[in-house]
Amino acid sequence: MSHFEAVGLGNAIMDALVRVPDDSVIARLGFPRGQMTPVDDVQWQEVHDELKHLGVEMAAGGSCANTIAAMGLMGANVCYSGRIGEDALGRAYTESLKSACGHHALQRTPEHATGKCLSIISADAERTMLTDLGASVTMPGLGSFDQQIRSAGILHVTGYLLLGEPMASRCMEAIAVANQEEIKISIDLADPFVVHACLEEMMHILEEFASVVFLNADEAHALLGVGPEEAAKRLSEDVEHVVVKIGKKGSIVCHGGQTHRIGIYPTTALDTTGAGDAYAAGYLYGLSQGWEPRRCGDLGSRVASLTVGQVGAVCRDTAALMAAVAAARA
Repeated sequence: MSHFEAVGLGNAIMDALVRVPDDSVIARLGFPRGQMTPVDDVQWQEVHDELKHLGVEMAAGGSCANTIAAMGLMGANVCYSGRIGEDALGRAYTESLKSACGHHALQRTPEHATGKCLSIISADAERTMLTDLGASVTMPGLGSFDQQIRSAGILHVTGYLLLGEPMASRCMEAIAVANQEEIKISIDLADPFVVHACLEEMMHILEEFASVVFLNADEAHALLGVGPEEAAKRLSEDVEHVVVKIGKKGSIVCHGGQTHRIGIYPTTALDTTGAGDAYAAGYLYGLSQGWEPRRCGDLGSRVASLTVGQVGAVCRDTAALMAAVAAARA
């Protein structure tokens, strides 16, 4: 039996969340509303210090970490690897991740600050993000995470790793280990711009290695130039579990020649960014328990709904998560 139901490799980013009463502060700072702007450590600290009087919530983040943490909070035995700095944010990242997962394979470096994303959340739940990748994109090798992969049932990665070296190499090394051990490989395509930038690498992973793929309609179009239904059909020729998320219309799950349409669980959205990561967590949790795909997708929708109904990319209400698991299993 696998020691871990799932392990994940990603860019370790500390999420700093601040809600603003109106958009005047975004306009004054000069950042494009609703978009991600790369900044350096000094710029990030300056804006953080200017907004901290509004109340800043901190939590371990990064797309893959969000998914693995949510699985851990649902009761799965999981482990996450990424790289952080030897600083206060790195220590806070470690504690946040440990509280969700119990296990981690984080690497530390004194040479770079911990990666971080300041999310300025507007009244309509839109996020304007300032990101300093810092140490998160500097991992020199897999280290002890190699052994954690070998004792797992699922390896989960995201397309963000493919954007540059050395993380693209770490991603392919992790996939090679999982493939050698016949472990399921799950990939979330992450974003249309990532698909455009890394199209050849993504198609190689999907055609040769992936057991599970998560993507939305925009990513499907960027990948194949077709709509969600046709994309799901084509990808299912190579990938065992294909999940295409289509917003308020729910999701499409293809597996074993069958197509399932999964509905949503409506809620008042307070923060929408973590919805895709949460869906992946629910689906992979169900898959790790041997559930059939429709139930996996149903749990994905339930966890996504819980997540967008609160501030933060991971729902840490374990009672609500346990209720979602029970309802999807019933």
